[in-house]
Amino acid sequence: MTAAGQPGRQEARRDGLSIGAVLAQLRADFPDVTISKIRFLEAEGLVRPGRTPSGYRQFAPADVERLRYVLSAQRDHYLPLKVIKEQLDAADAGTTAPAPVPDNPRLPRRLVPLGERDGGGDLPAPADFETGPDLRLTQEDLLAQAGIDETALAELRQYGLLRPGAAGFFGPEAVLIARTVKAMTEFGIEPRHLRAFRAAADREVGLLEQIVTPVYRHRDAEAKGRADEVVRELAALSVTLHTLLVKAGIRGVGGG
Repeated sequence: MTAAGQPGRQEARRDGLSIGAVLAQLRADFPDVTISKIRFLEAEGLVRPGRTPSGYRQFAPADVERLRYVLSAQRDHYLPLKVIKEQLDAADAGTTAPAPVPDNPRLPRRLVPLGERDGGGDLPAPADFETGPDLRLTQEDLLAQAGIDETALAELRQYGLLRPGAAGFFGPEAVLIARTVKAMTEFGIEPRHLRAFRAAADREVGLLEQIVTPVYRHRDAEAKGRADEVVRELAALSVTLHTLLVKAGIRGVGGG
């Protein structure tokens, strides 16, 4: 980044860019960036655009460079915003220059496997999320292996708990999902009661996609491999957090 410390900022902003114009400039290199993202970075103090007398934002060229640095550091280094802000604040103060962001994407250091964490116990591990061979099940296979009938399957599909692929086949997890829901129905829980589980899982998957999708766009095989690894590790952490939150929550059930 060539302009982290921004002398003459107020003068440059008199003819600055609107937030929409900044978005248009950034979109070519950062397709996922949004106006909301830029506003969020401003709220976090990572960029400080000027304002017109009527309150509209005005971004100087140095502000756009600053945003490029932040977005690159997030995408390529996965640096926390706190660390990025510390680097930029140091550059603004003239004590150091922000670390360069390389062209080749690099993912973060490997997370500590859950099984190696204190108190990890039987919590999910990244290896649990390895996809393995692409097993495809017909509806007949699923019904036979899960021990359910077509009416039960129709309910599972109606409430989004099972989703066949474009060719009509089901994935390898479908059998265990169907068996699990079947076991829950023995306690009076119906598939319609479980829509919140589907919605929560979709939100978690969406969060993971936001993190790794920019890296998957690169053709670097090593980067893709690291992205696969990070997906598994974050998935394990996500399920672990869910498990622990439920565990903490049921302590209060029944007055316990």
